[in-house]
Amino acid sequence: MTTTTFFLFLIPVLAIILLAVNLIFSPHNPYQEKDSAFECGFHSFLGQNRTQFSISFFIFALLFLLFDLEILLVYPYVVSAYTNGIYGLVIMLVFFLVGTLGFAFELGKNALKIESRQVYNFNYKSWSGYSLIYNK
Repeated sequence: MTTTTFFLFLIPVLAIILLAVNLIFSPHNPYQEKDSAFECGFHSFLGQNRTQFSISFFIFALLFLLFDLEILLVYPYVVSAYTNGIYGLVIMLVFFLVGTLGFAFELGKNALKIESRQVYNFNYKSWSGYSLIYNK
């Protein structure tokens, strides 16, 4: 039996076993509102209200995804750097330049600034013995 056929049999059997374990041990608490179809405009049930979500966190998540994809796209160049030559290097430099300019634009527009609702009141002694009070 080859590895491929072993996995073709193992994966469905493992999936069926895990689904059976889930059905056996998961709690079942059906009620009318839970089983009804969800449509926009209905009130939330059991006090599950959504709070406001700051768009700054969404922008941070998008930037994380962009730079994560940038690393993913640069990896093949790094692996084959000897065979790419100067053309591949120029393409990678242009790619990094566009990403850096976009990030600088985000910083320039203060899009990454998250407004804090905390009040800072630090009163502690520094190592030299002077007290530092910072009120905002």
